[in-house]
Amino acid sequence: MFPRTLTSTLEIWAKQEQRKPLILRGARQVGKTTIIKEFGRQFDIFIYLNLEILEDRKLFEQNLRAQALTQLILFQKNITRIAKQRLLIFIDEIQCSPAAVSILRYFYEECPDIHVIAAGSLLETVIDHHISFPIGRVDYIYLYPLTFEEFLMASQENQALSILQEKNIPEYAHEKLLELFHLYTMIGGMPEIVSSFAHHRDWVKLGTIYENLLIGYQDDVEKYAKNNNQAKIIQHVIAAAPLHAGSRIKFQHFGQSSYGSREVGEALHLLEKALLINLVYPTTALAPPFEANHKKSPRLQFLDTGIVNFAVGLQKEFFALKDLNNLYQGKIIEHIVGQQLLGSRKNFFNQLLFWVREKAQSSSEIDYVIPKGTQLIPVEVKAGKTGALRSLHSFIDLSENNLFAIRLYSGKISREKISSPNGKKFELLNLPYYLSGQLERFIF
Repeated sequence: MFPRTLTSTLEIWAKQEQRKPLILRGARQVGKTTIIKEFGRQFDIFIYLNLEILEDRKLFEQNLRAQALTQLILFQKNITRIAKQRLLIFIDEIQCSPAAVSILRYFYEECPDIHVIAAGSLLETVIDHHISFPIGRVDYIYLYPLTFEEFLMASQENQALSILQEKNIPEYAHEKLLELFHLYTMIGGMPEIVSSFAHHRDWVKLGTIYENLLIGYQDDVEKYAKNNNQAKIIQHVIAAAPLHAGSRIKFQHFGQSSYGSREVGEALHLLEKALLINLVYPTTALAPPFEANHKKSPRLQFLDTGIVNFAVGLQKEFFALKDLNNLYQGKIIEHIVGQQLLGSRKNFFNQLLFWVREKAQSSSEIDYVIPKGTQLIPVEVKAGKTGALRSLHSFIDLSENNLFAIRLYSGKISREKISSPNGKKFELLNLPYYLSGQLERFIF
């Protein structure tokens, strides 16, 4: 077990007076069960229920209200609760029992003193349409693969973490932070991978874990898909998705298949709800509302960059690289930046966006854009000289009030006052790749 930043969010939730049961959402193997078991150490009584186990599942299938159910759980677990003892009940794999999902609302209404957290495999839940969570009676939080900051904590790089969080990064720390981010980009943020690497530094063992993760996601589909045809389509999409990560995709014949746009679209949207992928759509807007254009091709973001590297066979290439922008046509560095932005966002509904201008004679594309009030902050993931940022210059020229931009690159922090080829002046903030998860503190 290593620290996760989500723990602070859990602690805030636990102190709320008007506290609802909490649903922890996330893909398989991102560490949901581990983080809640560790969080449970803060309570006087912690009860773990796994609803894949028949004995635990039966507790919820007796049509009891929340207070009676709590007494039954305490009795079955041979636990005596003294008044005012803080109790946390963790219901894992809750998708296995629709009855357990239904009773969550009654914990909120009848037992406000009891802390309840539920988790499960979201992939199964979204495929099984018979399960629906009580609206307005539960809260949701999301867990993603480790961010770079969490990776440093897990690797016990405490000094590097401390410096990363400083307002100004000292020059002497730049090369090491860049090397550590390089390593993080190579292996990714899946907890089992990071833990194995931290303990053994054995690349062979990592290959087995990556493979087992992908097999596990496909096995889930076999158990819970509605029919064999749906299972085959979803399995194909899971297998093909890492190979197309970082690229704009078409649904029709995705992954060189014979499947149509509707079939692939349904599979992709199911996997997106399961947090295995993210479809990043472009916007063409330069003023509010900054709406995603779903008529245009999205860019595919997979769960974890380390899995992508393994699936594509890129990990050996990392050892010869000095700049991540030179790998895989720049797709991997853009992908890990997207992973950092997703993992660090405060609001699940703050969707990732990129910007496009597609004309017959010329086209422009900005890697990411971040709304800030009436502005849209462009973020380019690039190496090289500022004069080569053609799409950024086009964006600035077309904008009325956007006079600030960010470039993520392998260099050090710097600010420049530059002009577009048309003479429009703007400020460019250059940030090293390893600060991609902290863009909010530079923007807001």
